[in-house]
Amino acid sequence: MGLRGIGKSLGKGLYRGIGHTSGQLQEMRSLAVDVLEGEESYLLVFDAPGIEREDVQVRYVDGTVKVRTDRFRELYDGYEMRFPGRGMALDGEAELPEDASVVPGGASAWIADDGTLHVEVPKADADVGTDGEDAEVELGD
Repeated sequence: MGLRGIGKSLGKGLYRGIGHTSGQLQEMRSLAVDVLEGEESYLLVFDAPGIEREDVQVRYVDGTVKVRTDRFRELYDGYEMRFPGRGMALDGEAELPEDASVVPGGASAWIADDGTLHVEVPKADADVGTDGEDAEVELGD
């Protein structure tokens, strides 16, 4: 292998290393989330492009909605991975306001067409506070 071949090989290795590092950094950051409050519930909208229903875990734990996603890369016939820059294991969490009284067992979640994960947590009636419960949130269609 000549000098040019060595340089090309080093360049490919460096390029892939940058992609791998980029993916690791993405995995270290929390998913971006908006927390909205309505009359009857809270709505949390997480940016989670590329996730599939079976790859998502959502839990309500003591006032916080926690999300864990494990994405997979599709293989494309005729293409070779040159820059693996997307993180595959992404986490996020959002705290509800301190005074929020909710029904965690009634929470629901779904993936929208735009690649966002929506989690809706219903508010509790004023006389029924169930705010400290932990609950697994089922993903709907």
